[in-house]
Amino acid sequence: MIVSDEIHIKLDALIRAFMPVLEDEGSAACPGKAPGDLYRYWEWPQGIGLFGLWKLYEKTHDDNILDTLVKYYDARLAEGLPDKDVNTMAPILALSLLAENTGRDDYMNVCKEWAEWLMNGGLPRTPERGFQHKTRNDLNDGELWDDTLMMAVMPLAVMGRILGRRDYQEEALYQILLHIEYLADPVNGLWYHGYSFNERNHFSGAFWGRGNSWITMAIPLFLEIIPMSNANKEYLNTVLERQVKALVPLQDENGLWHTILDDVSSYTESSCTAGFGYGIVKAIKSGILSSKYSECADKALSAILECIDENGILTKCSGGTPMGRKSKSFYNEIPIRPMPYGQAMAMLFLSEYI
Repeated sequence: MIVSDEIHIKLDALIRAFMPVLEDEGSAACPGKAPGDLYRYWEWPQGIGLFGLWKLYEKTHDDNILDTLVKYYDARLAEGLPDKDVNTMAPILALSLLAENTGRDDYMNVCKEWAEWLMNGGLPRTPERGFQHKTRNDLNDGELWDDTLMMAVMPLAVMGRILGRRDYQEEALYQILLHIEYLADPVNGLWYHGYSFNERNHFSGAFWGRGNSWITMAIPLFLEIIPMSNANKEYLNTVLERQVKALVPLQDENGLWHTILDDVSSYTESSCTAGFGYGIVKAIKSGILSSKYSECADKALSAILECIDENGILTKCSGGTPMGRKSKSFYNEIPIRPMPYGQAMAMLFLSEYI
């Protein structure tokens, strides 16, 4: 039986291991940062980590966390920000919430600039006006990726709420619905990593674990943020439950899910498990999902606690994963390594139990 003290101890350890990610000396949770590179601090792994810290601050009101966030963003704004793309939008999510909390105009002005860039053609669009998953090094012409919903659409939705910009909220909702249309499998409820309008296919056709977990996390959050009709709410509820229903029998007996969800020969992976757990527990609390899914989430919790080592590092986390274009086995070849998003996803999950 898991006791609250164990959860608090592990959560504190995760936070301690994550904090150096935001500082100059680097961290075991984010190896290989390159000095002089603006992207070393402002990319999607840090963005997810910052959001994890923000959600912890919302729960705990710990001023040390708030001070850490302020110090981080002050340093980044002072040194200048990298070019805008799907992945560098991710740190805007926590910054927008911090700007709202602190009332800092300099923070909010940056968020407004980046949101306008996203809305008004700065990011290339696919056919049917989808947000093309353009990154620092890759145009990814005509491609929708499931990652985009968490990295870019979520910040836009939050800015829509903060500013009362219904156009931002409607655009975010449209992107959600378009990504569902092209990425959610109508038969089994799982999500493909991506879709190519140019090739009219889902690349290797893989149901990648962490990519699916972004959706499990994002849908309950979107339902909190975006005002929408009962019909759209019901539709998103159905999409989420269809996915979670498919996930239950795919959970390994050790409590983790496989990096290729429907391939038991692929390794079991912790970041997707934390993401699934967070989304499932949050959806149960919100009344989106039935409590019958609690057993699945509790198994995931036990597994994640075991994956957190004595230094607070989440083990069994897969590294950054580009599109598996030709072969599903590509995902099983991604090396296991500590990553800041793994820390953050575990923090988010554990925080739902405190």
